[in-house]
Amino acid sequence: MGTTSRRSFLGGAAGAAALTLGAASGARADTWPSKPIRIIVSFPAGGLTDTMARAHSEYMSQKLGQPIVVENKAGAAGIIGAEAVARSAPDGYTLLYTITTTVVMNRVIYKTLPYDPEKDFVYIAMTSGGHLPFVVHKSVPATNIKEFVAWARANKASVGSYSIGSYSHMAIAELNRQFGLNMEAVHYRGEAPMWQDLASGAIQAASGSYLAGASVLQSGTARPIAVPLTTRMKKLPDVATFLEQGVTSPAFQVRAGWGGLLGPAGMPQAIVDRISELMVEGGTSPKIRGILDTFGIDESAIGHKEFTRIVREEGPVLLDIVKRLNITPQ
Repeated sequence: MGTTSRRSFLGGAAGAAALTLGAASGARADTWPSKPIRIIVSFPAGGLTDTMARAHSEYMSQKLGQPIVVENKAGAAGIIGAEAVARSAPDGYTLLYTITTTVVMNRVIYKTLPYDPEKDFVYIAMTSGGHLPFVVHKSVPATNIKEFVAWARANKASVGSYSIGSYSHMAIAELNRQFGLNMEAVHYRGEAPMWQDLASGAIQAASGSYLAGASVLQSGTARPIAVPLTTRMKKLPDVATFLEQGVTSPAFQVRAGWGGLLGPAGMPQAIVDRISELMVEGGTSPKIRGILDTFGIDESAIGHKEFTRIVREEGPVLLDIVKRLNITPQ
């Protein structure tokens, strides 16, 4: 699939979201839902994506009076699950819960995709992946980015990335670019082995989710020296953002790790509105608030209008950054 311009990014999806009731699918919003709903999670069970999908599904099921079945269709960086939903009927009974990689990074990581993120989906609600703190091993004499950069200029620095094309990969590349460093990105298959290597000192720094890295932080094996986004993290209030520390790359300001509920393009707008409302409402429930606190996430779910705007505006920024990683497409 070709490069998407900033103006056209998500244009098709936004248009699909505006379809009136019954237009293309024959779906009836006034009788929806009259049967169980299926949410396909495009990543394995047990992680944040799956946890949030199941918690929100439970809340919505109670409100709608219909079962919501969560099915994990993992594989190929979310492609398998996304393709299944893209090809399903746009009647509100088959939805997709996925992450940024499926919509943005895969455009660079893969030569072709069996779905078009621009045209094949409507974006219903976004859930935050939270801040992904940048953490250094205790042997590194740095408590902020300025000190870390000075150390990395004088020492060989290996920095963990939980996957090729991930936020952590982008963070390494952007720090190298802005400060003229030559840090090595060490790619892992997930966060667990990355944090284990940081704890042992095999790598000198890493960035990833707060919960996955909590053990190295709590043990004193490593310390956080910066957080992305434009506001500080509630769990780490004394740790300044990259922007506060003079790191101006957009990579550290945009949302690079969100989760989101999507549907096939052509869903009736009234159904999109209803699901979006329930996702936002569910995000304020005690159970989901507790999950957010456990994962160190400060922001609850946001609705389809804001979700669509964020992906339209920030998606191209992420796309540009990922392209600079010079990944050989698979």
